Amino acid sequence: MSEQECINFERIAEAIAYIQLNFKSQPSLDEVAEKVNLSPFHFQRVFKEWAGVTPKKFLQYISVNHAKSILATNSQSLFNTAEDVGLSGTGRLHDLFVNIEGMTPGEFKNGGENLTINYSYANTNFGQILTAATSKGLCYMGFADENEVAFNELKGRFPKANFRQSSDHFQKSGIAVFGEDWSKMNKVKLHLKGTAFQLKVWETLLKIPLGKLSTYGEIANQIEKPKAARAVGTAIGGNPIAFLIPCHRVIQSSGVFGGYMWGPNRKAAIIGYEAAQIENQN
Repeated sequence: MSEQECINFERIAEAIAYIQLNFKSQPSLDEVAEKVNLSPFHFQRVFKEWAGVTPKKFLQYISVNHAKSILATNSQSLFNTAEDVGLSGTGRLHDLFVNIEGMTPGEFKNGGENLTINYSYANTNFGQILTAATSKGLCYMGFADENEVAFNELKGRFPKANFRQSSDHFQKSGIAVFGEDWSKMNKVKLHLKGTAFQLKVWETLLKIPLGKLSTYGEIANQIEKPKAARAVGTAIGGNPIAFLIPCHRVIQSSGVFGGYMWGPNRKAAIIGYEAAQIENQN
C-alpha cells in the first residue's frame, strides 16, 4: 500500500470520528469535507476510492442499527460456514489458511529469551503497521501510528528477545492479507505467546466470516465457556495480531462497537470497509 493510501485513511478516520461525534446534527458532506481540509468533490472521490462506497452508504455500515441487524441474523451456523464460502476472493474464512502454533512454556515464561525477532513497518489501507516474526512464524502485527510507541509495545511482549529490523517471508505473508485476492495467499504461520484459553479464543475469532459480527457472549458459547464472556473480552483485548485475527469483528450485544487496542475509529473503519467489500461482491 502506498503512503498516499495511508494519508487517505488518516483523513477518512478523522471524518468518521467527526461524524460519529456529531451524528445527531447529521453533518453535510460539505461540513465533513471542510473538517478534513478537502473540497467536497475531492473528499467524496477519495472516500469512494478507499471504501468502494459513498460516505453516506459507509455510515450506514458503521451505525448501531446496522450492527444489530447483522447480529440478529446470526445463528449457530455462524462458526460453521466454511462449506458455504468459496476458496477464492475476500469472502474466504481466515481459518482456512492460518496456522497457529503456541509458544512453548519456556518461550512463554522467559519473556522471549533466546528468541530472535525480525520486525519491519509497512503501509496498509488502514494506516502503517508493525509486523514481527520469530523463526517459526508471525508473532505480532499491530497498527503503528507512531513507530516508537509501536516498537515499545512489541518489546513489552518480549522484553528479553533479540530484535532485528528486517523483513522476512512470515511478515510478508501477514501483510498479504490486506490484498483482495486471498486465493493466491500461502499458508500464514503464527507463533503466538498466549495461554491455552487465549489461543482458543483467538482461533475462534478466525472463524468469523468477512462482513459478519459476533459478540463476546457468542464467542464464550462457542468455546463452551458460556459464563466467561468477561474473560473472553480480556483475551480478545490481548490479541497480538491485528486484522488477520479479526478481533475487530467482536462487538457488544447492544450493537455498540466498543473499544479496540488500535483505536475505536480504526475499528469502525475496518468494519465499514469489510461491509462495503461484501456489497461490492454481490
